[in-house]
Amino acid sequence: MGGILKGMRVVEGSAFVAVPLAGMTLAQMGAEVIRFDRMGGGLDAGRWPLAPSGQSLFWAGLNKGKKSIAVDMTRPEGQDLVTRIITAPGEDAGLFLTNLRVRGWMDYETLSQYRADLVMVTLMGDRHGRPAVDYTVNPALGIPEMTGPVGWPEPVAHALPAWDIAAGHLVVSSLLAAERERLRRGRGQEVELSLKDVAAATIGHLGLIGDAALNDKERGKSGNALYGAYGQDFVCACGRRVIVIGLTHRQWRGLVKATGTEAAMAALAARSGRDLNDEGNRWHLRREITAILRPWFATRELSSFAEAFDAAGLTWSVFRTVREALAEDPDLSEDNPMFKLLMQPGLGRFPVPGHPAAFSAHERAAPQPAPQLGAHTEEVLGDVAGLSDTEIAQLFDTGVVQSPRFGARPAA
Repeated sequence: MGGILKGMRVVEGSAFVAVPLAGMTLAQMGAEVIRFDRMGGGLDAGRWPLAPSGQSLFWAGLNKGKKSIAVDMTRPEGQDLVTRIITAPGEDAGLFLTNLRVRGWMDYETLSQYRADLVMVTLMGDRHGRPAVDYTVNPALGIPEMTGPVGWPEPVAHALPAWDIAAGHLVVSSLLAAERERLRRGRGQEVELSLKDVAAATIGHLGLIGDAALNDKERGKSGNALYGAYGQDFVCACGRRVIVIGLTHRQWRGLVKATGTEAAMAALAARSGRDLNDEGNRWHLRREITAILRPWFATRELSSFAEAFDAAGLTWSVFRTVREALAEDPDLSEDNPMFKLLMQPGLGRFPVPGHPAAFSAHERAAPQPAPQLGAHTEEVLGDVAGLSDTEIAQLFDTGVVQSPRFGARPAA
């Protein structure tokens, strides 16, 4: 596979979302990413959502383009193989991502004895090393108390693992930063970060911690309203729901003009003594603004204004299910060069995304399917671990490693 990171080799030992996402991102930029799993599959092997075949769409989605080796890591021979793969020689090798660190074996102190310039990025649950996932970090930091309908008394968790996604991309940038220092100064290092710290840093960057520390009033739920400015959802005459955004001055003026509500908005501004060109004032008057706009949408079908909204450059969207988006939005089809209609073995044929970024010096690489568990075991043992055919055959015969041909000796 080509790409901007062609030639780089990264080894990944991971589960859940963040680190598999990081490895997949690197693979889609051209790196050779070798994922090792335990025999029979790791923690994510059967995670939902599932295809009609019963196989995991989750696992396939986060492991696209990687190489897979299956090893019995409960045995010393298996641990030795993983160590050899992680610390294999090569200027562009010796890069390791994990959230499954094992002290005394799969940790930086031990592995760096075999390769002094090892770069290892370790993602923990929290900074103390305790386990955490997105669905525990999010409530711990208060986000569900801000999520949901106005006046709803209970916290509302969200379906998108936002902190996992942010952490995954920070794993990528941390690895590349440490690898850059190794290229310049010749030294390796371990980079540690935690899922909770990623989340805490993010809400700090967004001003949420300062808000809680300095202001008396707790930020509550605002439904689908855009906090601090104007944005709201409306039901159209056809039953479809849309959201319109008036965050910036341009967005706000465009929305008012497109709906022909200039006079009503001017009257509201005069009556309230607040300038609606200020986004904070639009937030304070959001209920009154919504009362003006609601009849406009309630008496019109989506088809009657969609093209005009787009032509006017408004910031708006239709509410869809993922199934509806797949059917209606060309950005989820091969019309978008990021996507390719791909047959994934054991799953079926559906649109699969590649890397979202387009690099002008490189052709966009087509997405690759996820491998079968252990599909590259023989290749990695030979090319990376440097084992002979006889040694590889012995490992298969003794059950230390696995491939889709499990139980059969590789050809000598």
